Amino acid sequence: MREWADAIVFAVVAATLIRIFVAEAYMIPTPSMEKTLLVGDFLFVSKFHYGARVPNTPIAMPFVHHTIPIINTKSYLEWIKLPYKTLPGFEHVKRNDMVVFNFPAGDTVVLEDQGPSYYDLVRIAAVQNNVSYSQARQILWQNPNIHIAARPVDKRENYIKRCVGLPGDKLEVVDGILMINNSPAYVPENLNIPYTVIFKDAVIPGEQDFKEYGMQDIRGRIGPMPAGHYVMLMTKANADRLAATGTTTTVKPFAYGKGENPVGFDQIFPNDLKHYNWNVDNFGPISIPKKGGTVTLNDSTYPQYARIIEVYENNKVERKDGKFYINGTEATTYTFNMDYYWMMGDNRHDSQDSRFWGFVPEDHIVGKAWFIWMSWDKDGENIFKKIRWSRIFSSIHNRWAPTDPKYTN
Repeated sequence: MREWADAIVFAVVAATLIRIFVAEAYMIPTPSMEKTLLVGDFLFVSKFHYGARVPNTPIAMPFVHHTIPIINTKSYLEWIKLPYKTLPGFEHVKRNDMVVFNFPAGDTVVLEDQGPSYYDLVRIAAVQNNVSYSQARQILWQNPNIHIAARPVDKRENYIKRCVGLPGDKLEVVDGILMINNSPAYVPENLNIPYTVIFKDAVIPGEQDFKEYGMQDIRGRIGPMPAGHYVMLMTKANADRLAATGTTTTVKPFAYGKGENPVGFDQIFPNDLKHYNWNVDNFGPISIPKKGGTVTLNDSTYPQYARIIEVYENNKVERKDGKFYINGTEATTYTFNMDYYWMMGDNRHDSQDSRFWGFVPEDHIVGKAWFIWMSWDKDGENIFKKIRWSRIFSSIHNRWAPTDPKYTN
């Protein structure tokens, strides 16, 4: 029994160290990276490429993230908190890398409703009750049916997106086209974007059409449309195939117009309709902060960088008579202490990404998506068709990342 106990303890310790410092298994849970990474892809995330991060909360239950299953209690203790530190890595995050990171807006969560972020729930409560944000927060905190919890950086939800913007970049989205430093950005082969599709003679596409062309009908998000008119999420290759069938009169990219707000409240970063009435298809320009870079503080720039200054870099900010005071000292500029990144999903109209919650600090980076070891399609007809055989042991960046230096550096 002692030999067995020793072996089990050794295995647990070894597996835990591998999970922290070498690689961690991850499953794609949402369609934000479709059609590049699919729901049901099981992959390994490399910790050593960028340099493994030392855990902020080292006292934790092995093999679980933030919650112990079944008993639904947190899996870690905060008796010891370590500062941000990483081991040496082999490379830096490159533009268009597919990166796993801790959800920056996941520092506070409503445990009963973790789909939208806590901050979106506050905004929704403010609109529904016609009150200020501070009053909306009180409504949530005083609700006896919900429980609100705070999480340290390393225990926030893991997200996976494509890093489209590096520290120091200028980023803009113009009519659905991503621009980096005033030039069109890399377009992933399987980029999933909305297309306006008009079928001839008000033809109604069948289930087989949706499956064959990889289409997703998103008219419900857009509003009422005439018979035969659709807004479909699909790749360019499938859009071209559909247009070639002769069953349509129009197949063209769809984008919200400038200033158009399909949601009705300030859901888009920096969540300030007074100064920035942006949407997912017309966004920016915005500058991504770089360590050592400086920004001028005023009523227009502050909403973009407020969370960085106050939350990620732990400063106390006060505003009096139109002036800014950081840690009690008047300031007209701010110099950043960390690098920041901009993350977007390849499924551009079905992705909760930086357009909604902003920058990703360097201390939130978990690792680089490495390779797919299994891919499971829950809608497959039988066990053999449920396995996506062509994706097994696919090297993610060799298959779906650019090689041209102008798109990576």
